[in-house]
Amino acid sequence: MPFDFLKRKKAPSAAGHVSSSTGKAKPEGIPFDGLTEDWHLVGRMVIDGRLSDALNKREPISIADMNWAPADGSEPLAPAPGLKSVDPYDLVVVLTGDDSLPEMSDEERTAHRVHKVSYEVALEAPPYRVVGTVYLYPGSEPDSLLQRSSDMFVPIVDATATIGARTIGSAPYATILVNRQYLRGVEQVDVRTGERHEKLPGSSMGGTNWTDRTR
Repeated sequence: MPFDFLKRKKAPSAAGHVSSSTGKAKPEGIPFDGLTEDWHLVGRMVIDGRLSDALNKREPISIADMNWAPADGSEPLAPAPGLKSVDPYDLVVVLTGDDSLPEMSDEERTAHRVHKVSYEVALEAPPYRVVGTVYLYPGSEPDSLLQRSSDMFVPIVDATATIGARTIGSAPYATILVNRQYLRGVEQVDVRTGERHEKLPGSSMGGTNWTDRTR
């Protein structure tokens, strides 16, 4: 596999600066499981703090202990010692678990989401499709994810990712971070099936819901 698979690189000097040795012990980092348009990357991301915060800085990030394989699963993971940094711009989705985020109690998680509205959605980020739940502030609707934002990645919780008919990993994942720059479609679905909600028989009692506005 070639080591120049990334399609939108920073200047070589910038990437080299991130992955170069400083002579100081680096932090152990956190597990990293990410997908570019063509490759599945598994290893460790050498960061402190929240994974989403590091990705949203939009700067190359040091990685270690890397393995990779074609994203379509046509070959098994193989060691990739030459991969020392990754640019968030090249990541379409990042598969995460509870060990990739700071520890929070159930009460803290509830407080974090208390002012948000949950939507069950399917995101199209070719070649991937991600199905799960997104939390948005009141007044925001799922299609707002297609608009510009200061955050490059949006978290989808209790989520699954597929490429074609193939499910990636042993889903569902606690959180899948989706790069908004790759989003091509957002649809409200039944998260159990991944399909749009079936319209119930009978006529509407009035009002307009989000599903109606997408038609």
